[in-house]
Amino acid sequence: NLIDTPGHVDFTAEVERSLKVLDGCVVVFCAVGGVEPQSETVWRQADKYGVPRIAFINKLDRTGADFFGVFKEIRERLGAKAVPLEIPWGLEDRCVGVIDLVQMKGIKFDLANPSKQPVLGDIPAELLEQAKKSRHELLEGVSEFDDKLMDKYIHDQEPTLEELKTGLRTATIKHELVPVLCGASFRNIGVQPLLD
Repeated sequence: NLIDTPGHVDFTAEVERSLKVLDGCVVVFCAVGGVEPQSETVWRQADKYGVPRIAFINKLDRTGADFFGVFKEIRERLGAKAVPLEIPWGLEDRCVGVIDLVQMKGIKFDLANPSKQPVLGDIPAELLEQAKKSRHELLEGVSEFDDKLMDKYIHDQEPTLEELKTGLRTATIKHELVPVLCGASFRNIGVQPLLD
């Protein structure tokens, strides 16, 4: 079951009641507004009830969107051990998809047909360096909580897809990591990978 709670301050009590029964939650942040005071309140409530979280940085298509700025805020203001699972493929009016750092693939969405399946392909050359840097951050973060992954990380060996997914899942459930995904939900960009 899914529970969608409003973020407005007037619904703080309802959010708190919801958190008591959740197995996990997706906390949605605005790529322009960042970590707002009410987001911080909800985050602290989730800490109180030990609810595992995934963060989703939304509205990458808005003017002034700053994925990396908001990612930094999640780490610094909320004290979360955030790791990127995706980075944006373009921002503002150039936002066309996301770069999947787990599979190291580009996921491009059809803006004219939002219901159409996204296309998985190679990472564009201009984003490859940033993708490698962010993947390194991901591997470094998850390796801290998994001996097998740490051994591979130390010896510059790539983990298998299954090893990485298992390590991420375990660390997330134990509240050790917060995976961060991104997109522009109004255009359906990044929504399917988040659900998956």
